[in-house]
Amino acid sequence: MSNVKLAVVFYSMGGTNYQMAKWAEEGAKEAGAEVKVLKVEELAPQSSIEANEAWKATVDATKDVPVATSADIEWADAIIFSIPTRFGNMPSQMKQFLDMQGGLWANGKTVNKVVSGMTSAQNPHGGQEATMLSLYTSMMHWGAIIASPGYTDPVLFGAGGNPYGTSVTVDQDGKMVEDVESAVKHQAKRTVTVADWVKKGNQ
Repeated sequence: MSNVKLAVVFYSMGGTNYQMAKWAEEGAKEAGAEVKVLKVEELAPQSSIEANEAWKATVDATKDVPVATSADIEWADAIIFSIPTRFGNMPSQMKQFLDMQGGLWANGKTVNKVVSGMTSAQNPHGGQEATMLSLYTSMMHWGAIIASPGYTDPVLFGAGGNPYGTSVTVDQDGKMVEDVESAVKHQAKRTVTVADWVKKGNQ
């Protein structure tokens, strides 16, 4: 049984990445991990949120989810990030959270964290892979160990086959086009497994 501590850190405007974060939590718990599901702080003005029903509904649905802190990153052996695509990049809310971890980084507290990422966009070529690479660039600076799903299980092909991290297309009604639940859970289990190897190797 694993004793890995996993933080699932997400940003979600329409609810997709919140749902993926919850699936990741389920998969990781099945692998024996202790899991925290955390959101990053919203930076958008309240007026913008109020003008978008789906966004407002997501804010309401996640109001009791704790906001991620540096202490959570330090606590975690592994981190899964779930983020939407913004012009082929991570959203500013997640970027600010990462940028605020300079103190942890300077003290070596991000080294050897096992990390993995998931994303969504409104069309199949909407920047999912570029978004994952933008996340992983920061993770390389952290000295983290990237546990991408690659093609480690056939379930990944049914979810679109993105080797960088599970990605899903969201239609105009906010519904997921591909069935990615199994892929997300596989990715979470793989992340926990790799983190377990790393943790045992450091003992």
